[in-house]
Parts: sequence; structure tokens; C-alpha cells
Amino acid sequence: MDIAEIDENGKGRLFTGLADVSCCKKIEGQPNVYLLEVVAILERATQLSSRPGQFYLIKSSRSSVQFQRPISVYHSTEGVAPDGKRILKIQFMILEKGEGTKELCHLKPNDKIELTGPLGNSFTLPVELFPRPAENPEIAIVGGGIGVAPVANFASSLPEKTYDFYASFKSGSYALENVKASNLTVTTDDGSAGVHGMLSAAFTKEKILSAGYKVVFACGPVPMLAYVKKVCAECNVECYLSLEKKMLCGIGACLGCTIKTKNGNRRVCKDGPVFNAKDIDFPENPPKAKRQPLDHEPDLTVTIAGVKFKNPVIAASGTFGFGQNYRGFFDVAELGGFSSKGLTLEPKEGNEGERIIEVASGDINSIGLENPGVPEFIERELPSMMKLGTTPIANLAGSDLDSYVKGAQLLDKTDIPMIELNISCPNVKHGGMAWGIEPEAAFECVSAVRKATSKPLMVKLSPNAPDITAVALSCIKAGADALSLINTIQAVAIDIENEKPYFNNIKAGLCGPAVKPIALRMVWDVAEAVSKLPENERVPVVGLGGISKWQDAVEFIMAGADAIQVGTATFANPKAMLQIISGLKDFMKSHGYKNIAELKGIARKNS
Repeated sequence: MDIAEIDENGKGRLFTGLADVSCCKKIEGQPNVYLLEVVAILERATQLSSRPGQFYLIKSSRSSVQFQRPISVYHSTEGVAPDGKRILKIQFMILEKGEGTKELCHLKPNDKIELTGPLGNSFTLPVELFPRPAENPEIAIVGGGIGVAPVANFASSLPEKTYDFYASFKSGSYALENVKASNLTVTTDDGSAGVHGMLSAAFTKEKILSAGYKVVFACGPVPMLAYVKKVCAECNVECYLSLEKKMLCGIGACLGCTIKTKNGNRRVCKDGPVFNAKDIDFPENPPKAKRQPLDHEPDLTVTIAGVKFKNPVIAASGTFGFGQNYRGFFDVAELGGFSSKGLTLEPKEGNEGERIIEVASGDINSIGLENPGVPEFIERELPSMMKLGTTPIANLAGSDLDSYVKGAQLLDKTDIPMIELNISCPNVKHGGMAWGIEPEAAFECVSAVRKATSKPLMVKLSPNAPDITAVALSCIKAGADALSLINTIQAVAIDIENEKPYFNNIKAGLCGPAVKPIALRMVWDVAEAVSKLPENERVPVVGLGGISKWQDAVEFIMAGADAIQVGTATFANPKAMLQIISGLKDFMKSHGYKNIAELKGIARKNS
């Protein structure tokens, strides 16, 4: 914390606490821009109010996201409450982009937000350019899109008609109510307001020279800021840019929002967000050619080890029973397929004691493979599974090698299209270690099962293996036709009231959104290793682990998965898989992907 942010008693002068929402409304004519107004009561007279260009970290007090979002101040006023405390009214102009901003854009009056700030530096005029009304102002202020908000706040702090203001939008205009410029110029990409075109249609080198500007302040998308820097440098005009970067702490501690400058790394949250343009080097990133949207529906079908699936979304084992449980919510036939509850040769009652506990972004479970056994499954469950209109898979587990083999032999005589071999079960021969932990044990198990069945064999890998890629390659060598990964990650929970582990087995399986980045990394690694094999040795990869929305599915496929499985998300939202199928289809259509093969592994190719 800077000395300026500490009062005479050493206490912080920044605000952190709850603020009340007084207004939240959509900006007319804009599809995703909202005005949020909040009221905060400052507990101490020494607490700071914001300066133009600064921002707050904010999020809804009832939020599904962990971290606050950095939002620049659009407008703020200060008053005094009847008890003498200072009241701060702050307006934010917010672009709805992700989960955090979506929550902020749909708050209601009297809702509460978490508020931290004000943070960052501010727009500051050089002393020699103290603003004064003039026929030809020496100050130019430039804003693009949602970046208009902080520079409009700066403009409103200056005397009227002491600056020119340029605002560039895709369509229409907003956030200009408090701008009292000598000259206001608006550009729009679609020509709906002002000059038809981008900023470069109005703010040019010739304009800067003819207007006689001495200093330019700008905020907006990076390509626009790079352009502003370029033309200002060509005119030898001082230029200050407000930059945006993802951040966590907002106070300079985490170093997550650093950018490279001529003076080394600088923190956007603390050293910025306003920087002298001459210190910034924008990377040369040539625009990527955009795919043209399809004029027809994309083909979502995939083939895994010779088995056709109508789309790449498969219900994961252990989360969908035997296909009947969710029929009251939707038509199971819409799914690409589903994998059965884990099956063992003999019936299993599963684990005693507590079996599930919710944790941040997921759950830990210790079900213990409760199932009716392979023979009863074949007699009672399989006939109805085969009639559900989608592709069923039998998930086979085992307590020892013999039970794996005998289970596979029984399934081999049925009409089940595919077996998913769960090698995360204890390997008694190797001291209780899971079959999928070491390449040698995995090879032994897969080889034995491969000999016991002619069915397509998809092997489900354990993330607890020290080297999951080595295990994957060993499984392929042993005869696996496909790989699915990952299974749950070993975890522990403690019952603090009873002072003991929550689960009888102590360790249990963590799953849900919390594991997604780890699962994605493992899918990336395995898909990369498979892609380097001779073409006739490559096998399909099915990704799973924390997939809860269509964007997750796209990530896994872009990482190299041929298909994906969804598990825990269905518990929270029974229609999650249908929404993933729909979102995936819309994404492929809007981005010009004709089929899953065109999407598969594209992120690796571009890395």
C-alpha cells in the first residue's frame, strides 16, 4: 500500500465491504451494455473516493464466481448521511461478457455487491496544459466501446469545452451524457451514428496536426490503442493510454496483470491502468483470418473405435445410472451416448458411511462402485439400455485380473456396442495399487481383457498416475481401441466437529468444475502423445473432468478430444448435456466448423 493510501493512524484508506445497488439498467440500443449504480457508506472520513481513470474490484455478494472483476468508474458523486458519514454513489458502465459481468448486469435495486477500491492511478494532465476554454482545445480524449466510460469520467472532471472528444462504437453510442466537449465526434462501424467507420475515419494524423493537440488520452480495445499510439508518435504528441488486463488482487501483490514496458514489467492494477504510450510496446499480432459462418447445420457425428455416436456428448459412468434416471427430464435419445454405472463381476454394496460432500466448484465422493454385478446387469438393465435410442457403453471394473476377464467375457456375448474399461480399481497383485497407476500394470490388465472380448475397448485412465501419458501409450500397446480421461482425483475431507476424516476410506474422488483445468491438461498431453504415433496406431481420445458448459466441451475438443463425457454437471442441471450439445452446434455454425474433425486439436496446431 502506498503512503498516500494510509492515514495518520496507519489505517488503510481504501474501501472494502458491501455496497447497495440503487439501479441497474440496460443501455438502450446496446445488446450487452448495462449501467450499474451503487451506494457505499464510507466508515472513516479518511477513506478515499475515486479519481478519473481509477477502478474498483466488484462482484455480486451472491455470486458463482470467486474473484471480483475490475470495472472502471464511469461517474461518482459524494454526499453526507444524517449520521455524518460520507455516502459515495458510483456508476459503472459494464459490458456483459462472462459469468462475473453477467451477474453484475442483472442485479436488482437493494441487492448488494462486494466493492474494493478505488484502485490504480488516474488520468493526470501535465501542469503546463491546465485546461482553459479555447477555440482550438489542446486536449483530445478518445474512447472505444466500453472504454468510453473511464475517459468520459475524466472528461466530466475538466471544464466544459476545454477538450475535444472522440468516441468510437460498433453501433449507436452511449456514456456521453456527461461529456461537454468543444467538439464531439462519434464514429460507428455500421454508420448508425456519426461518421461511418472505425476511429481511424475521424482521428487521423492530419486531424491531430491541424487541431494542434498537445496531449491525447485514450481507453478502448488494444488495436485502437495501438493505432492511437502510432498516430500520436508520428505527430510527436504526448499520449496516455488506459489498459485492461485480467487481475486477481487489484493491489499489485499477485503480479498477475503485468505487462512488458520499456521500463520492464509493470502492473496494470498498481502502476496503471494509465500509462504513457511511449513506454508501451504493443505486440505485432496480425489479425487471424476469420472462418465464415456456415449456411447449414454442422455435422456433430463422431465415430469412436468403429462405434458411431450421433454427437460427441456422452453421459459419464457413475452419473447416469443405466440410462433411466433422467428420462423424466428429457429424451435420452438426444445424447451421443452414455456409459453405464461401473460394473463388477459380482454385486457390490459400495462404501459405508458418508459418501458425498460438496466442496468449492465440485464434490468429493466415495460411492464404492455399488452395482448389481455383470450377470444381473445383462439380464435386467441391458435390454432397456439398448432401447433408449442412443449409444450405450458398459463400464467394466474389477477387483482382480480374473474378475476383469470374466466380466469382459460375459459382456462380449451381449449386444453392447462398446466396453469402457475402468483401470482405476485396486490391483491386489500389486499391493492394492490401482491398475492404471503404472504402465506395466495397465498393460497387463488391458492385455488380459483384450483377449477376453472382441468388443471395441475404451480404457478409462486415472489422473492419479505419476505419468498418465506413459500409461496411455501402454494401454494402446496392449490393445486399447480408445482412451477416456480423466477419472476422479484423489482427495481428502475432514469433519472438523468430529475431528476425523469425513469418509471411512479417508481418500475419495474429487470431481466437478474444480478438476477441469487439470483434466484438460491431461487430455492435451495424451492427445499430443497419440498424435505422434504412426497413423495406424493412433486411437480416439474421449475427454472428461469438470465439463459443465458448451465452452468447456469446445476446449476439450480443441485440445484433441474426439468426444467428451459429462458427469457432475448433470447433478446440478439435469439438462446440462442438452445445453452443451446446442451450444456446441451453434458455436460450430457461427465459426464455420463443418464437423468435429475440423475442430479437433486446432488449439494444438496453433500453439
